[in-house]
Formats: sequence, C-alpha cells, structure tokens
Amino acid sequence: MLKNLENAKNLYLRGIRDGEVQEVLDNYMGDTYTQHSTGVKDGKEGFREFFEDFFKRNPKRDIRIVRCLSDGPYVFLHVHQNLNDGAAQWVTTDLFRSDENGRIVEHWDVIDAYQKNENGPDPIFGEFEIQDIEKTEANKNTVRLFLTEVLQNHSMNRFDHYVSDSLIQHDRQLGKTADDWKSFITDHAVAYDFVFKTAGQGDHVVTYSNVLTDGTAYAQFDIFRLQDGKIAEHWSNREPVPARQELVNSGKF
Repeated sequence: MLKNLENAKNLYLRGIRDGEVQEVLDNYMGDTYTQHSTGVKDGKEGFREFFEDFFKRNPKRDIRIVRCLSDGPYVFLHVHQNLNDGAAQWVTTDLFRSDENGRIVEHWDVIDAYQKNENGPDPIFGEFEIQDIEKTEANKNTVRLFLTEVLQNHSMNRFDHYVSDSLIQHDRQLGKTADDWKSFITDHAVAYDFVFKTAGQGDHVVTYSNVLTDGTAYAQFDIFRLQDGKIAEHWSNREPVPARQELVNSGKF
C-alpha cells in the first residue's frame, strides 16, 4: 500500500522536520494514534504536546529518511536527525501501523545517538535499493529462523548457516566480521527474549525485539539485507527499555 508509506514519510518530513503538526493530525494520522515512543504521551494530542516542545528546543532540524520499506499495514523508516547544526545527531528506527485507508494509527520507535564509525561502515548512511521482491517471504522466514535458532535458542553451530562470511556489519558494537558478531553474542549473553514484529520487502527484513544484553533489556530494531539466502548486511539500533513507573504510554511494545 503506497498510501501508508507516503503518510509515514509525510509524518516525519512535514511534521517533525517542517513543524506542520496540524497537517499531520488532519491528513496523515487516523482517528486514533497509539504511541509507544519513550516520553511521548498516547494519542494525537500527545504527539502535538511533545513536538511543540521539541520544536522550541530544536529550531534547526535536518532530517533525512535513509531507508524505508512497507509490508502490509506496516511501514519502517530508518532516519538520521541532525539537530541545531550538529549539536545533537540521532539515528531513529520507526515502525508505523496504518488503517485500511493508509492513515497512521500506531507507532513504535528506538532512538540512539549517531556515532560516525571512522574505521568501518557508517551506522546508517549508504546506498539503498530494494531488490528481489519475489523473495520477500523466503527472506522473512530465513530471518525468523536465524532469530529463533541462534539468538533465542543459542544454537551457535547454526550461525554460519544464516550469515554470510562476507557480512557487512554496521553496528560497531558487534565488531567488523561475522565471527566478531558470533563472539559478541556469546561473550555478552545476548538473548532475544521475544521478537515483537517482523516486516520485510524484497531483500530487506526488519525485526523489532526485546533483547537482553549483559542482563539489560533493550528495545532493538535489526535491519537485515539478504543475498543468496543469507544475511549479507546488518544494521541495528537499541534503546534501554524504560522502567514501568517511567512510562507515559503503554510501553515500548
């Protein structure tokens, strides 16, 4: 559905970048808006309240959508935010759910600081083109099996079955190579407690999960590009799951 992709992009660019909140509420959101973003109250008025303050704090907003995909009612955006001439830079990963008219009715996100990687692939920037549309479901299934067998059941002998030896890794925390990623999983007791959502389009698959790393719970998006049936490229973005008493909405999931 192209309309939901257009509406999600407009929510970001016309709403958050250009400050046209009323335009967003009137044209791109549905009758209701369920919010899961940390610190943002539920509903359409919660969106207005948060961003009116955000605009005061950040009068200069250079916002770029780097990657996007749609899968049924869901739209995923991979976004770089440069605020106040570089005073703050963020990587945001956003998942939107639309109604039958393509208007946005629910939103999840993860936000982390952008940190340029001087010695490896950039954490967000790079070329993007969706290919192999006919392989969408097969690629989603491959990623589901990887998460289940390796990241949930810890069958590390299956890692190489799913991940290419020539992996391009954009998450510098995980190292540079497939072997570095494998070691990180073991050394830091990484466990995917549950996978909340999987969405994909062609050779790109996105998952949103509750991930335990060194005993800390994170809301985490993973973006996978698959080639020849294996994970060839990987990006991720993580944010600590807030304590329940800190929530102003129904929570990250």
